[in-house]
Amino acid sequence: MTRVDQWVWAVRLYKTRSVAAAAVKAGHVRVNGERAKPATKVVPGDEVRVRAEGYEKVFEVVQPLTKRVGAPVAAQAYVDNSPPPPPKDEFFGAFGTRERGAGRPTKRDRREMDRLRGARQD
Repeated sequence: MTRVDQWVWAVRLYKTRSVAAAAVKAGHVRVNGERAKPATKVVPGDEVRVRAEGYEKVFEVVQPLTKRVGAPVAAQAYVDNSPPPPPKDEFFGAFGTRERGAGRPTKRDRREMDRLRGARQD
């Protein structure tokens, strides 16, 4: 059994252990569908979901690691069950683009962009 923050760092999903722990605390990592705490234990067969880069990545734990290892060894410690990422045009096209030279967005424009992105809940 290994801590989830330690495992996501050891298999190179996050660059540093502190960043991994912060992501787990922020709710970006789920273990078997439940929101995880940094000390949540993972065992082989657990499903770990990591939200990053605008979409969710799904991993199955094959081998719990406590030490950071090289990329080839890390790739053998999990099975990537993630759906393919959305195409760049589809992902960014939904937010719209501003014409070049249109200047800085107004407060109203900014709120509209945030609403489209789902970033603000006003």
